[in-house]
Amino acid sequence: MVDIARPSRAREKKIKRILYGSGAAVVVLLITVGLSRLKPAAPSVDRATVWVDTVKRGSMLRQVRGLGTLVPEEIRWIPARTDGRVERRLILPGTMVEPDSIILELSNPQLDQQMLDAQSALVAARASYTELRVRLQSQLLDQKASAAGVKAEFELARIQAVRDEELRTEGLIADIEYQLSKVRAEESENRHMIALERLDIADEAIDAQLAAQRAAVEQVRSMAQLRREQVEQLKVRAGIEGVLQDLPVEVGQQVGPGTNLARVAQPANLKAEIRIAETQAKDVQIGQVASIDTRNGVIEGRVSRIDPAATNGTVTIDVELLGELPKGARPDLTVDGTVELERLEDVLYVGRPAQGQSDSLIGLFRLDASSDEASRVQVKLGRSSVNTVEIVNGLNEGDQVVLSDTSAWDAFDRIRLN
Repeated sequence: MVDIARPSRAREKKIKRILYGSGAAVVVLLITVGLSRLKPAAPSVDRATVWVDTVKRGSMLRQVRGLGTLVPEEIRWIPARTDGRVERRLILPGTMVEPDSIILELSNPQLDQQMLDAQSALVAARASYTELRVRLQSQLLDQKASAAGVKAEFELARIQAVRDEELRTEGLIADIEYQLSKVRAEESENRHMIALERLDIADEAIDAQLAAQRAAVEQVRSMAQLRREQVEQLKVRAGIEGVLQDLPVEVGQQVGPGTNLARVAQPANLKAEIRIAETQAKDVQIGQVASIDTRNGVIEGRVSRIDPAATNGTVTIDVELLGELPKGARPDLTVDGTVELERLEDVLYVGRPAQGQSDSLIGLFRLDASSDEASRVQVKLGRSSVNTVEIVNGLNEGDQVVLSDTSAWDAFDRIRLN
């Protein structure tokens, strides 16, 4: 038997291996290229868990909102006028009071003694005035009596001078006697005139002395009146009609002048103090229409004051309440305030996104009309309101966008709504 040599097939196997390897490499390359061109799978989102709104065109009311409280327009702190010790609290917070209602009673023994001393000094001053007036009137009467005597002497001397003149004319007396009578009459007249001038001066002196004494009496009387008022002020009164809101002192406490003893407010005259974010408060103006929600009713109002400074990122505005207060409205009640800034006509607007600020560029997921997917688009926002924002560009009327917080899908440009 003869062996027949088989032809070598190594070359064919080598060629096949090369072809198979090249084919596999091409397949892998094609698969890689294909996969690289595929879009990443869109995450699925439950449509019921997101807020979708439609872009609209028309009139948009701009508003800003803030939290606040109702406060009385008139609040009176009642300070202590003098040193004292709290003896009694006659009225407790929450009670209606009248202007003459006594809230507290204080005590000050030193002030009581000062009042008694002032009253005694007033009695003594009045007695001194009376004694001086009587004494001066007596002196004036003495001077009047003296002046009356001088006047009588003058009249007698004048009559005698007239008689002596007639006798001299008839030759019954010497000329020298007539001259003597005439001199005595002139002397008496001069004395009479001096007496009258002394009376006038005495009247003026009496008036001056009595006026000085009256001023002293008035000074003592004023001091006595001051002491009486200070003692009366130990009974602390409300001063206005309203409700006693606060009584920050206790029985037995020592207080000094200026210490706040009580706070009284008028609950019927309330205003709202609303705190607006400083980024939104720039457009608030005095006189703008506002509404205050007390959670038991809405009250119309008007902005009456804007705080010139911001505190903790907010600006406080005062709203004057124009409507009737609902039941339960009281000082320090927490309320929501909304201020109407302006009305924009014929603008594109949509609900305010969770992370959108006015005049900013943000990404929003816009729903595709032909599928259940939403694609991210860049949207330029304009002026904003409490619940809406103006669309400058990036969206058209009728577009539906997701307004909920989409930060969890920042890595994706598409989402699928189930």
